[in-house]
Amino acid sequence: MHKRKLPAIVALILLLCTSPVYGKVYIDIDSPSFRQIPIAVADFKPLRPVPDQENLSRMFTDTLSADLALTGYFHLLNPKAFLEDPKQAGITAQGTRFEDWTVIGAEYLVKGGFQTDGRELVAEFRLFDVVRGELVVGKRYAGKSGDHHRMVMQFLNEILLALTGEAGLFDTRIAFVRKSAAAEIYTINFDGSDSRRITNFNTLTLSPRWSPDGRHLAFTSYKEGNPDIYLQDLQSGTTRRIVFYPGLNLPGSWSRDSKNLLVTLSRDGNQEIYDMNVENGLLRRLTRDFSIDVSPVRSPDERHIAFVSNRSGSPQIFIMDADGANVRRLTYLGNYNTSPAWSPKGKKIAYEGSVNGRFQIFVIDAEGGDPQQLTFEQGDHESPSWSPDGRYLAYSVRGYGRNRIEIMNVGGQGVRVLYQDADVSQSPFWSPHLR
Repeated sequence: MHKRKLPAIVALILLLCTSPVYGKVYIDIDSPSFRQIPIAVADFKPLRPVPDQENLSRMFTDTLSADLALTGYFHLLNPKAFLEDPKQAGITAQGTRFEDWTVIGAEYLVKGGFQTDGRELVAEFRLFDVVRGELVVGKRYAGKSGDHHRMVMQFLNEILLALTGEAGLFDTRIAFVRKSAAAEIYTINFDGSDSRRITNFNTLTLSPRWSPDGRHLAFTSYKEGNPDIYLQDLQSGTTRRIVFYPGLNLPGSWSRDSKNLLVTLSRDGNQEIYDMNVENGLLRRLTRDFSIDVSPVRSPDERHIAFVSNRSGSPQIFIMDADGANVRRLTYLGNYNTSPAWSPKGKKIAYEGSVNGRFQIFVIDAEGGDPQQLTFEQGDHESPSWSPDGRYLAYSVRGYGRNRIEIMNVGGQGVRVLYQDADVSQSPFWSPHLR
Protein backbone atom coordinates (compact mmCIF):
# COMPACT_ATOMS: atom_id res chain seq x y z
CA MET A 1 0.00 0.00 0.00
CA HIS A 2 1.39 3.38 -0.99
CA LYS A 3 1.30 6.21 1.49
CA ARG A 4 2.53 9.74 0.96
CA LYS A 5 5.20 10.50 3.54
CA LEU A 6 5.58 13.89 5.16
CA PRO A 7 8.94 15.01 3.77
CA ALA A 8 12.00 16.23 5.61
CA ILE A 9 10.95 15.11 9.09
CA VAL A 10 12.39 12.11 10.88
CA ALA A 11 11.21 10.82 14.26
CA LEU A 12 14.50 10.05 15.98
CA ILE A 13 13.44 8.83 19.42
CA LEU A 14 10.22 7.34 20.77
CA LEU A 15 9.88 7.96 24.50
CA LEU A 16 7.58 5.22 25.78
CA CYS A 17 4.94 5.48 28.47
CA THR A 18 6.31 4.52 31.86
CA SER A 19 3.30 2.30 32.63
CA PRO A 20 2.64 -0.58 30.18
CA VAL A 21 -0.98 -0.82 31.28
CA TYR A 22 -1.71 2.88 31.04
CA GLY A 23 -1.69 3.12 27.24
CA LYS A 24 -4.55 0.63 27.00
CA VAL A 25 -6.99 2.80 28.95
CA TYR A 26 -8.50 5.20 26.41
CA ILE A 27 -10.75 8.21 26.80
CA ASP A 28 -14.12 7.57 25.16
CA ILE A 29 -14.65 10.74 23.14
CA ASP A 30 -17.83 9.29 21.62
CA SER A 31 -19.56 8.86 24.99
CA PRO A 32 -22.60 11.10 25.60
CA SER A 33 -21.01 12.02 28.94
CA PHE A 34 -17.68 13.05 27.39
CA ARG A 35 -16.33 16.39 28.53
CA GLN A 36 -13.43 18.31 27.06
CA ILE A 37 -10.07 17.29 28.51
CA PRO A 38 -8.30 20.04 30.49
CA ILE A 39 -4.81 20.37 29.03
CA ALA A 40 -1.97 22.85 29.43
CA VAL A 41 0.70 23.67 26.86
CA ALA A 42 3.84 25.08 28.44
CA ASP A 43 6.16 27.41 26.55
CA PHE A 44 8.65 25.47 24.46
CA LYS A 45 12.20 25.92 25.67
CA PRO A 46 15.41 26.27 23.65
CA LEU A 47 17.62 23.23 24.33
CA ARG A 48 20.54 25.54 23.71
CA PRO A 49 20.69 29.28 22.92
CA VAL A 50 19.45 29.92 19.38
CA PRO A 51 18.69 33.06 17.36
CA ASP A 52 15.12 34.35 17.57
CA GLN A 53 14.32 31.74 20.22
CA GLU A 54 11.33 33.62 21.65
CA ASN A 55 9.52 33.71 18.29
CA LEU A 56 10.29 30.05 17.61
CA SER A 57 9.04 29.10 21.08
CA ARG A 58 5.84 31.02 20.44
CA MET A 59 5.32 29.32 17.07
CA PHE A 60 5.53 25.85 18.63
CA THR A 61 3.27 26.73 21.55
CA ASP A 62 0.67 28.68 19.58
CA THR A 63 0.41 26.14 16.76
CA LEU A 64 0.09 23.24 19.18
CA SER A 65 -2.55 25.05 21.27
CA ALA A 66 -4.62 26.09 18.25
CA ASP A 67 -4.61 22.61 16.71
CA LEU A 68 -5.49 20.93 20.02
CA ALA A 69 -8.45 23.30 20.34
CA LEU A 70 -9.78 22.69 16.84
CA THR A 71 -10.18 18.95 17.48
CA GLY A 72 -12.97 19.82 19.91
CA TYR A 73 -11.64 17.30 22.45
CA PHE A 74 -9.56 19.60 24.65
CA HIS A 75 -10.07 22.56 26.96
CA LEU A 76 -6.91 24.67 26.76
CA LEU A 77 -5.99 26.22 30.10
CA ASN A 78 -5.11 29.90 30.14
CA PRO A 79 -1.33 30.42 30.39
CA LYS A 80 -1.97 33.29 32.79
CA ALA A 81 -3.04 30.67 35.36
CA PHE A 82 0.20 28.66 35.14
CA LEU A 83 2.10 28.44 38.44
CA GLU A 84 5.26 26.55 37.55
CA ASP A 85 8.30 28.81 37.15
CA PRO A 86 9.37 28.38 33.49
CA LYS A 87 12.93 29.45 34.31
CA GLN A 88 13.33 26.65 36.84
CA ALA A 89 11.26 23.97 35.10
CA GLY A 90 12.57 21.40 32.66
CA ILE A 91 10.80 19.41 29.95
CA THR A 92 11.16 15.98 31.56
CA ALA A 93 9.10 14.41 34.34
CA GLN A 94 11.97 15.00 36.75
CA GLY A 95 11.99 18.69 35.84
CA THR A 96 8.24 19.16 36.26
CA ARG A 97 6.36 20.20 39.40
CA PHE A 98 3.14 18.28 38.72
CA GLU A 99 1.46 19.72 41.81
CA ASP A 100 1.64 23.16 40.16
CA TRP A 101 -0.43 21.79 37.27
CA THR A 102 -2.98 19.75 39.23
CA VAL A 103 -3.92 22.74 41.36
CA ILE A 104 -5.01 24.71 38.27
CA GLY A 105 -7.11 21.79 36.98
CA ALA A 106 -4.84 20.38 34.29
CA GLU A 107 -5.20 16.65 33.57
CA TYR A 108 -2.59 16.59 30.83
CA LEU A 109 0.45 18.71 30.08
CA VAL A 110 2.50 19.19 26.93
CA LYS A 111 6.10 20.33 27.15
CA GLY A 112 8.80 20.58 24.56
CA GLY A 113 12.12 21.98 23.51
CA PHE A 114 13.98 22.80 20.32
CA GLN A 115 17.34 23.64 18.82
CA THR A 116 18.31 24.98 15.41
CA ASP A 117 21.30 26.26 13.50
CA GLY A 118 19.11 28.21 11.08
CA ARG A 119 19.02 25.38 8.56
CA GLU A 120 18.17 22.24 10.54
CA LEU A 121 15.60 22.01 13.33
CA VAL A 122 15.35 19.45 16.13
CA ALA A 123 12.37 19.44 18.48
CA GLU A 124 11.29 17.30 21.43
CA PHE A 125 7.64 16.85 22.47
CA ARG A 126 6.29 15.24 25.62
CA LEU A 127 2.76 14.57 26.85
CA PHE A 128 2.37 14.02 30.61
CA ASP A 129 -0.47 12.67 32.70
CA VAL A 130 -0.53 15.32 35.42
CA VAL A 131 -2.56 13.28 37.92
CA ARG A 132 -0.22 10.29 37.71
CA GLY A 133 2.89 12.41 37.25
CA GLU A 134 3.91 10.20 34.32
CA LEU A 135 5.06 10.51 30.76
CA VAL A 136 2.40 9.29 28.32
CA VAL A 137 4.25 9.67 25.05
CA GLY A 138 7.22 11.60 23.72
CA LYS A 139 8.92 12.15 20.38
CA ARG A 140 12.02 13.80 19.04
CA TYR A 141 11.89 15.06 15.45
CA ALA A 142 14.58 16.34 13.10
CA GLY A 143 13.89 18.33 9.95
CA LYS A 144 14.41 21.63 8.14
CA SER A 145 14.14 24.99 9.84
CA GLY A 146 10.62 25.61 8.53
CA ASP A 147 9.22 22.25 9.61
CA HIS A 148 7.87 23.20 13.02
CA HIS A 149 4.25 23.00 11.85
CA ARG A 150 4.63 19.51 10.43
CA MET A 151 6.35 18.37 13.61
CA VAL A 152 3.47 19.71 15.67
CA MET A 153 0.91 17.91 13.48
CA GLN A 154 2.78 14.63 13.78
CA PHE A 155 2.89 14.88 17.56
CA LEU A 156 -0.79 15.83 17.74
CA ASN A 157 -1.55 12.50 16.06
CA GLU A 158 0.55 10.81 18.75
CA ILE A 159 -1.43 12.60 21.48
CA LEU A 160 -4.76 11.50 20.05
CA LEU A 161 -3.58 7.94 19.49
CA ALA A 162 -2.29 7.72 23.07
CA LEU A 163 -5.45 9.13 24.65
CA THR A 164 -8.23 7.81 22.39
CA GLY A 165 -6.76 4.75 20.69
CA GLU A 166 -7.32 6.30 17.24
CA ALA A 167 -4.95 8.37 15.15
CA GLY A 168 -5.81 12.02 14.66
CA LEU A 169 -6.47 13.71 11.35
CA PHE A 170 -3.36 15.84 11.12
CA ASP A 171 -1.91 13.51 8.47
CA THR A 172 -4.95 14.00 6.21
CA ARG A 173 -5.73 16.59 3.55
CA ILE A 174 -8.91 17.82 1.92
CA ALA A 175 -9.15 18.27 -1.84
CA PHE A 176 -11.54 20.88 -3.23
CA VAL A 177 -12.30 22.87 -6.36
CA ARG A 178 -11.52 26.57 -6.47
CA LYS A 179 -13.29 28.49 -9.23
CA SER A 180 -12.08 31.82 -10.58
CA ALA A 181 -11.30 32.33 -14.28
CA ALA A 182 -10.95 28.53 -14.41
CA ALA A 183 -11.73 25.80 -11.89
CA GLU A 184 -8.72 23.98 -10.46
CA ILE A 185 -8.19 21.42 -7.71
CA TYR A 186 -6.39 22.36 -4.50
CA THR A 187 -5.62 20.45 -1.31
CA ILE A 188 -5.26 21.73 2.24
CA ASN A 189 -4.40 20.37 5.69
CA PHE A 190 -7.01 19.52 8.33
CA ASP A 191 -6.08 22.68 10.23
CA GLY A 192 -6.37 24.90 7.14
CA SER A 193 -2.64 25.26 6.52
CA ASP A 194 -0.50 24.53 3.47
CA SER A 195 -2.85 25.13 0.54
CA ARG A 196 -1.48 23.49 -2.62
CA ARG A 197 -2.63 23.74 -6.22
CA ILE A 198 -2.88 20.26 -7.76
CA THR A 199 -4.07 20.96 -11.32
CA ASN A 200 -3.12 23.72 -13.75
CA PHE A 201 -5.33 23.06 -16.76
CA ASN A 202 -6.85 26.57 -17.01
CA THR A 203 -10.27 25.06 -17.63
CA LEU A 204 -13.21 23.57 -15.74
CA THR A 205 -12.02 20.78 -13.40
CA LEU A 206 -14.44 18.98 -11.09
CA SER A 207 -15.14 16.20 -8.57
CA PRO A 208 -11.82 15.26 -6.91
CA ARG A 209 -11.79 11.72 -5.47
CA TRP A 210 -8.88 10.37 -3.37
CA SER A 211 -7.91 6.74 -3.78
CA PRO A 212 -7.91 4.81 -0.46
CA ASP A 213 -4.14 4.23 -0.69
CA GLY A 214 -3.64 8.01 -0.82
CA ARG A 215 -1.61 7.83 -4.01
CA HIS A 216 -4.05 9.10 -6.63
CA LEU A 217 -6.68 11.75 -7.23
CA ALA A 218 -9.34 11.06 -9.83
CA PHE A 219 -11.26 14.03 -11.24
CA THR A 220 -13.13 15.28 -14.29
CA SER A 221 -11.70 18.01 -16.49
CA TYR A 222 -12.61 19.72 -19.76
CA LYS A 223 -8.91 19.92 -20.65
CA GLU A 224 -9.50 18.28 -24.05
CA GLY A 225 -12.94 19.88 -24.52
CA ASN A 226 -15.01 16.94 -23.24
CA PRO A 227 -15.68 16.20 -19.55
CA ASP A 228 -13.19 13.31 -19.22
CA ILE A 229 -11.83 11.54 -16.15
CA TYR A 230 -8.16 12.02 -15.28
CA LEU A 231 -5.92 10.35 -12.73
CA GLN A 232 -3.07 12.19 -11.04
CA ASP A 233 -0.28 10.30 -9.29
CA LEU A 234 0.43 12.46 -6.23
CA GLN A 235 3.88 10.94 -5.74
CA SER A 236 5.21 11.55 -9.24
CA GLY A 237 2.91 14.41 -10.22
CA THR A 238 2.03 12.73 -13.52
CA THR A 239 -1.52 12.94 -14.88
CA ARG A 240 -3.22 10.69 -17.43
CA ARG A 241 -6.65 10.63 -19.00
CA ILE A 242 -8.37 7.33 -18.18
CA VAL A 243 -12.00 7.76 -19.31
CA PHE A 244 -12.89 9.79 -22.40
CA TYR A 245 -16.14 8.53 -23.92
CA PRO A 246 -18.18 11.14 -25.80
CA GLY A 247 -20.49 12.86 -23.31
CA LEU A 248 -20.29 12.98 -19.55
CA ASN A 249 -17.62 11.08 -17.57
CA LEU A 250 -17.63 11.58 -13.77
CA PRO A 251 -15.70 9.70 -11.03
CA GLY A 252 -17.48 8.21 -8.03
CA SER A 253 -15.89 6.29 -5.18
CA TRP A 254 -12.98 3.86 -5.27
CA SER A 255 -12.79 0.27 -4.12
CA ARG A 256 -10.84 -0.36 -0.92
CA ASP A 257 -7.89 -1.83 -2.85
CA SER A 258 -7.74 1.26 -5.10
CA LYS A 259 -8.14 -0.91 -8.20
CA ASN A 260 -11.71 -0.08 -9.20
CA LEU A 261 -13.55 3.20 -9.58
CA LEU A 262 -17.30 3.77 -9.78
CA VAL A 263 -18.06 6.14 -12.65
CA THR A 264 -21.07 7.89 -14.18
CA LEU A 265 -21.08 7.78 -17.99
CA SER A 266 -23.51 8.96 -20.65
CA ARG A 267 -21.84 6.87 -23.38
CA ASP A 268 -25.04 4.89 -23.99
CA GLY A 269 -27.24 7.96 -24.28
CA ASN A 270 -28.27 8.17 -20.63
CA GLN A 271 -26.38 8.84 -17.41
CA GLU A 272 -25.73 5.40 -15.92
CA ILE A 273 -23.41 3.97 -13.24
CA TYR A 274 -20.54 1.62 -14.04
CA ASP A 275 -17.76 -0.09 -12.09
CA MET A 276 -14.43 0.33 -13.87
CA ASN A 277 -11.09 -1.43 -13.50
CA VAL A 278 -8.64 1.48 -13.43
CA GLU A 279 -5.72 -0.47 -14.87
CA ASN A 280 -7.37 -1.88 -17.98
CA GLY A 281 -10.50 0.27 -18.31
CA LEU A 282 -12.92 -2.66 -18.32
CA LEU A 283 -16.48 -1.59 -17.43
CA ARG A 284 -19.34 -3.35 -15.68
CA ARG A 285 -22.68 -1.58 -16.02
CA LEU A 286 -24.68 -1.44 -12.78
CA THR A 287 -27.81 0.60 -13.55
CA ARG A 288 -30.26 0.21 -16.45
CA ASP A 289 -33.00 2.76 -16.17
CA PHE A 290 -34.45 5.51 -18.36
CA SER A 291 -33.90 7.99 -15.52
CA ILE A 292 -30.66 9.75 -14.61
CA ASP A 293 -28.41 7.76 -12.22
CA VAL A 294 -25.36 9.60 -10.83
CA SER A 295 -23.06 10.15 -7.80
CA PRO A 296 -22.32 6.52 -6.81
CA VAL A 297 -20.58 5.83 -3.50
CA ARG A 298 -19.67 2.43 -2.05
CA SER A 299 -20.50 1.32 1.46
CA PRO A 300 -17.39 0.62 3.57
CA ASP A 301 -17.98 -3.15 3.32
CA GLU A 302 -18.47 -2.76 -0.47
CA ARG A 303 -21.73 -4.72 -0.40
CA HIS A 304 -23.91 -1.73 -1.36
CA ILE A 305 -23.81 1.45 -3.40
CA ALA A 306 -25.69 4.67 -2.66
CA PHE A 307 -26.49 6.88 -5.64
CA VAL A 308 -28.79 9.66 -6.86
CA SER A 309 -31.65 9.03 -9.28
CA ASN A 310 -34.69 10.93 -10.48
CA ARG A 311 -36.59 7.72 -11.19
CA SER A 312 -39.13 8.70 -8.51
CA GLY A 313 -39.76 12.07 -10.20
CA SER A 314 -37.21 14.20 -8.33
CA PRO A 315 -33.57 13.61 -7.36
CA GLN A 316 -33.45 11.27 -4.36
CA ILE A 317 -30.90 8.97 -2.68
CA PHE A 318 -31.21 5.28 -3.52
CA ILE A 319 -29.25 2.19 -2.43
CA MET A 320 -28.52 -0.91 -4.49
CA ASP A 321 -26.43 -4.04 -4.07
CA ALA A 322 -22.87 -3.90 -5.38
CA ASP A 323 -23.96 -5.71 -8.55
CA GLY A 324 -26.83 -3.28 -9.22
CA ALA A 325 -29.62 -5.51 -7.87
CA ASN A 326 -32.25 -4.76 -5.18
CA VAL A 327 -32.60 -1.01 -5.70
CA ARG A 328 -34.44 0.74 -2.86
CA ARG A 329 -35.21 4.37 -2.16
CA LEU A 330 -33.59 5.86 0.96
CA THR A 331 -34.77 9.50 1.15
CA TYR A 332 -38.41 10.60 1.06
CA LEU A 333 -38.41 14.01 2.77
CA GLY A 334 -37.62 16.94 0.48
CA ASN A 335 -37.89 17.30 -3.28
CA TYR A 336 -34.18 17.46 -4.13
CA ASN A 337 -31.60 15.29 -2.34
CA THR A 338 -28.16 14.61 -3.79
CA SER A 339 -24.39 14.13 -3.11
CA PRO A 340 -24.52 11.04 -0.84
CA ALA A 341 -21.47 10.26 1.30
CA TRP A 342 -21.28 6.99 3.25
CA SER A 343 -19.80 7.19 6.75
CA PRO A 344 -16.59 5.19 7.34
CA LYS A 345 -18.37 2.86 9.77
CA GLY A 346 -21.24 2.32 7.34
CA LYS A 347 -24.13 3.32 9.59
CA LYS A 348 -24.89 6.81 8.22
CA ILE A 349 -25.17 8.55 4.87
CA ALA A 350 -24.68 12.31 4.63
CA TYR A 351 -26.18 14.26 1.75
CA GLU A 352 -27.32 17.71 0.67
CA GLY A 353 -31.03 18.45 0.49
CA SER A 354 -33.05 21.46 -0.63
CA VAL A 355 -34.82 23.46 2.11
CA ASN A 356 -36.73 26.59 1.10
CA GLY A 357 -34.67 26.87 -2.07
CA ARG A 358 -31.28 26.45 -0.35
CA PHE A 359 -29.23 23.31 0.15
CA GLN A 360 -28.43 22.10 3.67
CA ILE A 361 -26.47 19.11 5.00
CA PHE A 362 -28.37 16.10 6.36
CA VAL A 363 -27.49 12.66 7.70
CA ILE A 364 -29.72 9.60 7.61
CA ASP A 365 -29.35 6.02 8.81
CA ALA A 366 -28.24 3.75 5.99
CA GLU A 367 -31.22 1.55 6.83
CA GLY A 368 -33.60 4.48 6.38
CA GLY A 369 -35.72 6.56 8.73
CA ASP A 370 -36.00 10.27 9.44
CA PRO A 371 -33.02 12.40 8.40
CA GLN A 372 -31.27 14.82 10.75
CA GLN A 373 -30.58 18.32 9.45
CA LEU A 374 -27.12 19.55 10.48
CA THR A 375 -26.80 23.01 8.88
CA PHE A 376 -29.33 25.86 9.05
CA GLU A 377 -27.53 29.06 8.07
CA GLN A 378 -28.05 31.06 4.89
CA GLY A 379 -26.32 29.96 1.71
CA ASP A 380 -26.01 26.63 -0.06
CA HIS A 381 -24.31 23.93 1.99
CA GLU A 382 -23.13 21.25 -0.42
CA SER A 383 -21.00 18.14 -1.06
CA PRO A 384 -20.52 16.61 2.41
CA SER A 385 -17.42 14.45 2.88
CA TRP A 386 -16.55 12.36 5.96
CA SER A 387 -13.23 12.40 7.76
CA PRO A 388 -11.52 8.98 7.87
CA ASP A 389 -12.50 8.52 11.52
CA GLY A 390 -16.15 9.44 10.87
CA ARG A 391 -16.15 12.24 13.45
CA TYR A 392 -16.26 15.26 11.12
CA LEU A 393 -17.88 16.40 7.90
CA ALA A 394 -16.37 18.81 5.40
CA TYR A 395 -18.68 20.68 3.02
CA SER A 396 -18.82 23.82 0.90
CA VAL A 397 -20.87 26.98 1.50
CA ARG A 398 -21.93 29.37 -1.29
CA GLY A 399 -24.07 32.48 -1.31
CA TYR A 400 -24.67 35.60 0.77
CA GLY A 401 -21.04 36.61 0.25
CA ARG A 402 -19.72 33.37 1.73
CA ASN A 403 -17.53 31.15 -0.45
CA ARG A 404 -15.71 28.69 1.72
CA ILE A 405 -15.02 25.16 2.87
CA GLU A 406 -16.22 24.40 6.40
CA ILE A 407 -15.80 21.50 8.82
CA MET A 408 -18.16 20.48 11.60
CA ASN A 409 -18.52 17.68 14.11
CA VAL A 410 -20.80 14.92 12.92
CA GLY A 411 -23.57 16.15 15.22
CA GLY A 412 -23.50 19.59 13.58
CA GLN A 413 -21.53 21.37 16.32
CA GLY A 414 -18.08 22.92 16.28
CA VAL A 415 -18.34 24.55 12.85
CA ARG A 416 -15.10 26.13 11.68
CA VAL A 417 -13.90 27.62 8.40
CA LEU A 418 -11.20 25.58 6.71
CA TYR A 419 -10.72 27.82 3.67
CA GLN A 420 -12.36 30.97 2.34
CA ASP A 421 -11.73 33.22 -0.61
CA ALA A 422 -13.51 35.63 -2.92
CA ASP A 423 -13.52 32.78 -5.44
CA VAL A 424 -16.07 29.97 -5.17
CA SER A 425 -14.74 26.90 -3.35
CA GLN A 426 -16.68 23.67 -3.64
CA SER A 427 -16.69 19.85 -3.80
CA PRO A 428 -14.46 19.04 -0.78
CA PHE A 429 -13.28 15.45 -0.51
CA TRP A 430 -11.34 14.13 2.51
CA SER A 431 -8.21 12.05 2.00
CA PRO A 432 -7.28 8.87 3.85
CA HIS A 433 -4.38 9.00 6.29
CA LEU A 434 -1.28 9.98 4.32
CA ARG A 435 1.57 8.71 6.46
